Amino acid sequence: MASLLSVSSSTTRTTSPLLQPIFKGNVSNLKANRCYFSSLKVHHNNPITVTRPLIIVCQASSSPIAAAESSLTNVRFRLDNLGPQKGSRKKAKRKGRGHAAGQGGSCGFGMRGQKSRSGPGVRKGFEGGQMPLYRRLPKLRGIAGGMRAGLPKFVPVNLKDIATAGFQEGDEVSLESLKQKGLINPSGRERRLPIKILGNGEVSVKLSFKARAFSKGAKEKLEAAGCSLTTLPGRKKWVKPSVAKNLARADEYFAKKRAAAAAAEEAGTPSA
Repeated sequence: MASLLSVSSSTTRTTSPLLQPIFKGNVSNLKANRCYFSSLKVHHNNPITVTRPLIIVCQASSSPIAAAESSLTNVRFRLDNLGPQKGSRKKAKRKGRGHAAGQGGSCGFGMRGQKSRSGPGVRKGFEGGQMPLYRRLPKLRGIAGGMRAGLPKFVPVNLKDIATAGFQEGDEVSLESLKQKGLINPSGRERRLPIKILGNGEVSVKLSFKARAFSKGAKEKLEAAGCSLTTLPGRKKWVKPSVAKNLARADEYFAKKRAAAAAAEEAGTPSA
C-alpha cells in the first residue's frame, strides 16, 4: 500500500508525526482495504489563512477480483452473455433413476398401499370408509340451508287490504288489478309468484276473485258475502311422456267410475 500526502497551500506546512503506512501481511494477498490514519496535526510557521483545503490521497492496488467485477459492470447485455441469476433455477428431481438420485426406489410414494398404486387414487372427501366430515356435520333446513322448502310460494293479500283499496261492487280482484291499485309490488323472484287471499279482515261488497289459492277463513268469509271465487290452475309440472299417458288413463278410468256411480244413484239401485 502506498500512501501519498499532497498538501497544496500558499505557505509552507510541516506535519508531525510523519505518516507511516499501516500494512501487515504478505504482498501476494494485497487487497484494497480501509486504511486508518493516526491523528494528523498541521503546524503553520506564519499565521496565514489557508485558502485551499488539505487533501490526503490514499491509493491502493486493486485486487484481480475487484478489477473483474468493475469490468463486468461495464459489459453490455447481449444474447451470448444473458443468463439467470445464481440460485434462481433449480434442477428438477429425477425420480426412478437409482438410489443415488434420492428418489430411486419408490419415488416418494411409499412401499405399499392404495396411494402408491397407479390409477386415480382416492377421491376427495374419502376417509377410508368411515362417515366423512361433510356427512357428519348438521345441515340447516329450509331457506337457511339453501333448499327450496323455505321459499315463499305465493304473494299473500289480506281481506282488510282489499277492503281499503277502493274496489266497487262487481270489480275483479286479480294479480293485475292488485298491482294497479298498488297493494302489491313484487320484485325479484316474487314477480313470478301467484297471489293467495288470506282471511284477515272483512269484505262488504260483492267482488270477483281470481287467485291461485284461498285460505280456509278467507273462503268462508267471501262465500258468505256473496263473492265469486275462481281458483286459477297452477303451472303443470313436467313429467315423462309415459307417466303423462298413465295419468291420463287413470283420470279416464276414475271419470267413468264417477259417472257410473252418479247414474246408479239416479236410478236408485246400488252399484256393484
